[in-house]
Amino acid sequence: MPSENSKKIIEGLMLERLEENVKLLEFLKSNVKVIIRVADAISAGFRNGKKVLLFGNGGSAADAQHIAGEFVGRFRKERKGLPAIALSTNSSSVTAIGNDYGFENVFSRHVEAFGMSGDVAVGISTTGNSRNVVSGIDRANAMGLATIGLSGGDGGELMKKADICITVPSEETAIVQEFHIIIGHLVCGTVERNLFE
Repeated sequence: MPSENSKKIIEGLMLERLEENVKLLEFLKSNVKVIIRVADAISAGFRNGKKVLLFGNGGSAADAQHIAGEFVGRFRKERKGLPAIALSTNSSSVTAIGNDYGFENVFSRHVEAFGMSGDVAVGISTTGNSRNVVSGIDRANAMGLATIGLSGGDGGELMKKADICITVPSEETAIVQEFHIIIGHLVCGTVERNLFE
C-alpha cells in the first residue's frame, strides 16, 4: 500500500494534469470556428459524393479508425453510412509498402490508390512532423483533395501543408491524443447535423 505522502503526491500530479486539460478545453472553445470549418469541409465532400481518408501512426492510427467508424456506422443519429476509410487498417498493404517503398510512403501510396479530386484527407500526428503523414498530405494536395491536419505542439510541418490544421498546444502525446478525439467527436456531430437535419 502506498504511504499517505505517496497518495498526496499522486493526487497532486493528477490535479496538475486535469488543470492542463481544463486550459486546453478553453483553447478548444476559443477555436470552435476552426473545428466548424473542418466539419464543413468534410460535409461538403460527403454532399458531393466524395469520401474521407484518415491516417496516422500508433494512437493516431487508432484515432483515424475511430473517426472513420463513426462516419461509416453512426455517431448520434440513425442515418445512412458515410464513406470514410482509415488507411492503416490493411496490415498486408501497410507492411508491403513499408518494405518495398519505405515507411515514409505508406500513406502517400494509399492516398494515390484511393484518393480522388474532391475527397478529403485527414492526417493525424501528435507532433505534426510524422514523415509518412506529411507525405500523405503532400500527395493529397497534389491530387486535388481537401486536406485537414490534427497536430500537437507547434503544429509542425502539418500546420504548413494542410488546408486546415487544428493544433493542440501540448508537447505531451497522451494529452494531444485525448484532444484529437474530442475534436473528432465534435466534427462527427456537426457533420451529422449538417447532412441529416
